[in-house]
Amino acid sequence: MSTLDFITPQWSAPANVRAFSTTRTGGVSEFPYDSLNVGGHVGDEHLAVQMNRQNLPRYQNIKWLEQVHGVGCVTLDAASAQNQRFDASRTILTNVVCAVMTADCLPILLCNKQGNEVAAVHAGWKGLADGVIENSCEIMRSSPTDILAWIGPHISQVNFEVNETVLNRFAHYSHCFVKGRSEGKYQANLQAIAQAKLAALGISDIYTADMCTYKNEKQFFSHRRATHQGISNTGRMVSGIYLHS
Repeated sequence: MSTLDFITPQWSAPANVRAFSTTRTGGVSEFPYDSLNVGGHVGDEHLAVQMNRQNLPRYQNIKWLEQVHGVGCVTLDAASAQNQRFDASRTILTNVVCAVMTADCLPILLCNKQGNEVAAVHAGWKGLADGVIENSCEIMRSSPTDILAWIGPHISQVNFEVNETVLNRFAHYSHCFVKGRSEGKYQANLQAIAQAKLAALGISDIYTADMCTYKNEKQFFSHRRATHQGISNTGRMVSGIYLHS
């Protein structure tokens, strides 16, 4: 096992707010999940996934979700069940870790300036179009002007080509698309859409990792890259946030 390589958001969150995003480096999983795969639903060995997860911050308190590319956000407490079917979670309790898994989609971490509320959001294009950001922010108790947002590593616009059906789902965000490399294809800037949606809600403190999961093969898992390589499955990273006691 090599050393784990965590990404820490560079933002002005309160000192008691702890946040992290993993890479693919530092675990025990074998190809094509090498090596820090934390996804238990992608075909990796169960024991390897468990060993990888045990290296995460506050791993005993991470509340894993069964993500369904929807818009649901669940409020967590210490007794919350694992693997609930939601794509976002929030909490006001200390040491309860809100977490989302990604391998191209946007991981969005939220906290308030007072340091007493956090949330994690999984935003693929479907959830982004249907309102997972809006729904998650609505469930938070904090005023939008008090919320900070961090968008973690995800697939970049140049590597995310979609069809006209996807374009039409974002009628108000057509400026976030450019023509693709082939007829009827478009390249979608998911980060720009998320930033616009957050800003429209009144959130102005928005930070980004600006790291592409597709491009950086040694550092990140990418579902689309694996598909292009003819690999049926790949691993997942996790982005987590919690209130440190």
